[in-house]
Amino acid sequence: MSITRYSEGGMFEPKKIASILRTTSEEVALTVGFAKDALQRRTRIQSDRTQRRLRELVEILNKVQPRFGSELMAYAWYRSEPLPGSRGVAARHPQPCSSSRATADDPPQQASRWLARGDAGALSPLPGSG
Repeated sequence: MSITRYSEGGMFEPKKIASILRTTSEEVALTVGFAKDALQRRTRIQSDRTQRRLRELVEILNKVQPRFGSELMAYAWYRSEPLPGSRGVAARHPQPCSSSRATADDPPQQASRWLARGDAGALSPLPGSG
């Protein structure tokens, strides 16, 4: 799947992401750790922080989509399946974040590192993928 499907004019577009995932831009906002109305204003959508969060979502979905067979199943995994060793935290941001900087314990970054180790053969298959 091409990341260009999620973008327009060189920016990740929440409405396109929502359409592909058969959800709303409000749910996409909550999924990436923002308030549900955070992706309504163009200036907010274009901010570096918002684009980084949307990029993280798209990158992880692209990595797991082949394992689950569809974008919808990859999105369901991203929102619900806990990462091993994360005390039950799923790959998505579990709640709106007040900090403008990601931390080493940022769930999407944990998911990316975990997936990279799995792709290198260092881990067992993803939960639910076998």
